[in-house]
Amino acid sequence: MIGRPLKRITVLRVIARLNIGGPAIHVHLLTKGLDAKKFKSILIAGKISPTEGDMSYLFNSMDYKPILFPELQREINPKMDICAFKRIFTTLMREKPDIVHTHTAKAGSSARLAVLINNLISRKRIYTVHTFHGHVFEGYFSKTKSLLFVWIERLLAMVTDVIIAISDSQKKDLAEKFHIAPAKKIRTIELGFELEPFLRNDSLKGQFKKQCGISHGTLLIGIVGRLVPIKNHRMFFKAAKQFVEQNPGLQVTFLVVGDGELKGELQAYCRQLGLTRHVIFCGWVKEVHLVYADLDILALTSLNEGTPVSIIEAMASSVPVIATDAGGVLDLLGSPDGIPSSNGFRVCERGILCRKDDAVGFAKGLKYLVDIDESHRHRLLTQARSFVEERFSEERLIRDIESLYLDLMANRR
Repeated sequence: MIGRPLKRITVLRVIARLNIGGPAIHVHLLTKGLDAKKFKSILIAGKISPTEGDMSYLFNSMDYKPILFPELQREINPKMDICAFKRIFTTLMREKPDIVHTHTAKAGSSARLAVLINNLISRKRIYTVHTFHGHVFEGYFSKTKSLLFVWIERLLAMVTDVIIAISDSQKKDLAEKFHIAPAKKIRTIELGFELEPFLRNDSLKGQFKKQCGISHGTLLIGIVGRLVPIKNHRMFFKAAKQFVEQNPGLQVTFLVVGDGELKGELQAYCRQLGLTRHVIFCGWVKEVHLVYADLDILALTSLNEGTPVSIIEAMASSVPVIATDAGGVLDLLGSPDGIPSSNGFRVCERGILCRKDDAVGFAKGLKYLVDIDESHRHRLLTQARSFVEERFSEERLIRDIESLYLDLMANRR
């Protein structure tokens, strides 16, 4: 006897905004990549702020487009938040999804509360999944406000079926440091990316430097990310000043890729430090693989992180990485070699690790990477590239997420 065809699983995905960064890339890959025979994907996205880069262009070539809710936005606004909640709840009642998967804190709060009410009044139970791409428990707000957000997430976790951490370090923080949920409810599923443009960008060398008027022999040290306090660009510029002063014979340019609320302030800070002729602010670059093709070193100076996309992109592009010990950075760079360095940095399997807010140690780490012998450099880059290819492919991400969804639905049956 021929059985009835299996009903597709409807997944309603909610994200606060499609600003430039890992979460937007993540939801794009999941929306387009899930097996259409098994899953129906619906994406709700909010409004980006005026100072953020927009990544909604990722969906331009797709037949399916995100449903935009302007009321769903990053800033706390009770009137708008209530409107966003109502619209999400109305969508739940209309679409009747099997799973609601939320990304980012604001979307996670509104959508999971809407699911809770739906499950109280409806005969059909909706499963909930929430991905922590990072967290706002450290470095963003005052201690009182941070504690409030911790308690909110603890309460939301009680009505969430699965919480996804994007690194083992993040899972440990969520379970053991902030006690958001027991470890058995948290599953580590690392990010995935379309790595091909970065793995195959050797032929593009020289193009970006030419566009920016940077001479071929100039050492190019870049930082990629939003110009916001948590990224700590001031430390990057402090380290840059020390590096320039300590290496006067070296032709070097520090490239800032990104935009945000601090742009004017950071440009003024560069002028104050006397770095103007050494620094280029180039804004967001859509074809960012062109940037990595010409970078000599990728820097990250964040105070808090989830899993930094820029590090993964740099590793795939065979660009050496130096980064502060924030969030999932250590998971990417690997175990430190040997004993702690007295120079303020540590050499790891796949990059250089520095203390947070230590510009002196960071400048020394930059010098170490410049002077590194060719065999060590080759080993570092080969290990990093292989690690990224194995762990962060789009195919692996899709496989892991589909398996999670199928496991959830098996529980219903």
